[in-house]
Amino acid sequence: MRFAFRRSALFAAASLIALGAAAPSLAQEAPPPVEAAPQQAEPAVEVEASPKPDTAVPADAESQAPEIIIADEPATPETPPIPAIWAPIPTDAEGRSAYGYYLAGRNALTSGESETGADYLARVEALTPEQPRVREQAFTASLLAGDLDVAARIAPEGEGVSPVIVQAGRLVAAVQTFVGGDARKANAMLTAAPVGEPHARAGLYVQPWIAAAAGDWDRALASPPTDLDPISTLVARANRARLLELRRRYDEADAEWRDLTSHALASRLFRLPYGEFLERRGKRDEALAQYDAAVTAGATDRMTQSARARVLAKGRPPAVPTWRQGAALALKIAADQIIAQRALEFGVVYLRLALNLEPTNENRFLIGQTLQQAELEPAARAALAQVGAQDPELYAAARVQRALSLEKDGLADEALAELRRAAETRPHEASIAYLLAGQLVQMKRYDEALTVLNGSLLNVEGQGYEVNFLRGAAYEALNRKPEAEAELWAALQKQPNNPTVLNYLGYLWVDSGTRVEQGAEMIARAHAADPSDGNIQDSLGWAQYRRGQFDVAVTTLEEAVAKEPANAEINDHLGDAYWAVGRQREAGFQWNRVLTLEVDAERKAEVEAKLRDKLGQEPTDDSGAGVAD
Repeated sequence: MRFAFRRSALFAAASLIALGAAAPSLAQEAPPPVEAAPQQAEPAVEVEASPKPDTAVPADAESQAPEIIIADEPATPETPPIPAIWAPIPTDAEGRSAYGYYLAGRNALTSGESETGADYLARVEALTPEQPRVREQAFTASLLAGDLDVAARIAPEGEGVSPVIVQAGRLVAAVQTFVGGDARKANAMLTAAPVGEPHARAGLYVQPWIAAAAGDWDRALASPPTDLDPISTLVARANRARLLELRRRYDEADAEWRDLTSHALASRLFRLPYGEFLERRGKRDEALAQYDAAVTAGATDRMTQSARARVLAKGRPPAVPTWRQGAALALKIAADQIIAQRALEFGVVYLRLALNLEPTNENRFLIGQTLQQAELEPAARAALAQVGAQDPELYAAARVQRALSLEKDGLADEALAELRRAAETRPHEASIAYLLAGQLVQMKRYDEALTVLNGSLLNVEGQGYEVNFLRGAAYEALNRKPEAEAELWAALQKQPNNPTVLNYLGYLWVDSGTRVEQGAEMIARAHAADPSDGNIQDSLGWAQYRRGQFDVAVTTLEEAVAKEPANAEINDHLGDAYWAVGRQREAGFQWNRVLTLEVDAERKAEVEAKLRDKLGQEPTDDSGAGVAD
C-alpha cells in the first residue's frame, strides 16, 4: 500500500523539530546519569475477585463487597496486627466503605485519573491507619498526583516499609515543611534523618538551601562529602557557589565558578550560571565571554541565547536566586539526573516539589513532559494544561505536547484544537504549521491541509522533503495525480533513499499502471531498507501482482498480513492474489475479512462487488465495525 497516514516516523521526527524549537531546556545544569536507581516496586495488596467498578464510589459498597485479604509479613511489636479479614468493613460518615474507596481508587489510577485515585486511597488510609500496605499505596498515589501535603502527612516509616518509600517520605516531608514556611524545622528534620538512597542526591542538593534559609550557614556552606561521585560533587559545588554569593562572599564564589568552568567536559554546565554571576558583579564583557564559549561548545538552549542577547543590549542582570528558587533548581537538577536513569516517577516527584517551591510555567511543562515519557498520558495532559500563555514559546510547546498525547489516545479533534492554539500563539513558527498540516491530513481534511502547506510558512525555497511529501500525499488523496507526482518526486530528489518516499511514489506508479517497472524497483529498494514495515511489504506484493507474478505475490502478501493483520487494504490485496492463483475459498475469506475491519466506503463497495460477482455471495458485516470516513 502506498502509505497509511498514521503518525509515521517521518511525522514524528517533525514533531520533535517543533518541540526542539519551542521547548525550554531542562534545568540548566543537567548532568549525565551516574548510577542506576532501583525501580520502585508496587506494594502487594490482594483483593478477592470482584467485578471492576466504575470510578464513582457506590453508596452501598459495604453491603455488596467481599472480604478484603491483605497479604503482609507477620506483625512486628511496633505495628498493630493486620486483620486477615475486615469485618465489619470500615465506613466513613457517609456510609461509604474502605473497600469501595479502595476499588474506586485503584480503578481511577488504572484509568489515568491520578488525582481522583490518590484522593480515594487517602480516604482508605484514613479509615484503616493500621494497614501499612494501603498507607504505602496512598502515599505513592499522592506523590504522583502532586498532592504533596497529603503525602507528607501519611509518609510511611518503620520496619518492613521499603527504603524507597521511607526516603521519599523524608524528602517530601522536609521540603513541604520548608514550603510551609518553617525552614528551621525542615533543616532539623534533614539533619536528624538525612535522606538516603535512592533519593540521597536530591536530599544533598536541597538541604544547603534549606539550611541557609534557616540561618545555619555552617551547614549551608559546608564542602560536599568526599565520597560523592564526580558529577554530584560538581553540582554540589555549584550550589555552594550560589550560596557564597548570597552570603556576599563574592571572591570565594568567583573562585568556585572559575574552577567549575575549567573542567573540560563539565564546563558547559556552568557557563550560564557563572555568566549570570558576572553580570550581577558588573562584569559584562567577562559574562559575554562565558556565553560565547557556551555557544561555541554547542549550547543552543534559549536561556543561553537570551542571556547573550541581554548582555549585548545592556539589559538588567538576572536577580540572585532566593532560597526557594535555589531549592527548586536543586530539585530540578536531581530530577534531570534521575530521569536520565529512566526512574521517571521519581523525577516527577522531584519536579512537583520544585513546583511547590517555585510555581512557574516551566516547572509545569517539565512535569507534563516527564509524565508523558512515563506514558501517563492523562496526567501529562493535565499538567501541560496548566502552562499559561505568559511565555508564548513555552505555551505553544505545551499545546504541541498535549496534541501529540491526545492524538496518541485517538482524540483527533482535541489534538487539532491544541495545534490550532499553538499556531495562533506562534503564527510564524513553520514547524508548528507543519504539525497542523499533518494532523489535518491524518483527519482527511486535505483541502485545509493544503491551505497550510501552500501558505507562506511552508511553501518556501529550501523547504524540507517532509513538506513536499505531505503535500504530495494530500494531492494524491484528492486524486490530483500530476501535482502529487511532482511533489513526491521533489521529495525523492531531496531524500533519494528514504523508504517512505520510495514506497509512496512507487506504489502510486504501480497502482495507476503508469510506470509499473520503475515503481516496482523503487518499492523493492524501500523494502530492502525497511523489511519490517508491513505497508511496504504490501506494496512489494502488489507490484508483483501487477506484473503477473501471482505465486510470489501470495507469499509476499501473506507475510504483509501477518505484520498488519487489521489492515483492510492488505487483506483485500491478499484476496485478489488468492483469486489469481485459483484459491477461491481463501479469496472469499480475505474479502469477507476486509468487511470486518475499518474500511473506507469506496473499498467496501469494491469488495462487496467482488464477493457478489466472483463468488455469488451476498456480503454481510456482523462485526459491528464502522466504515471509515
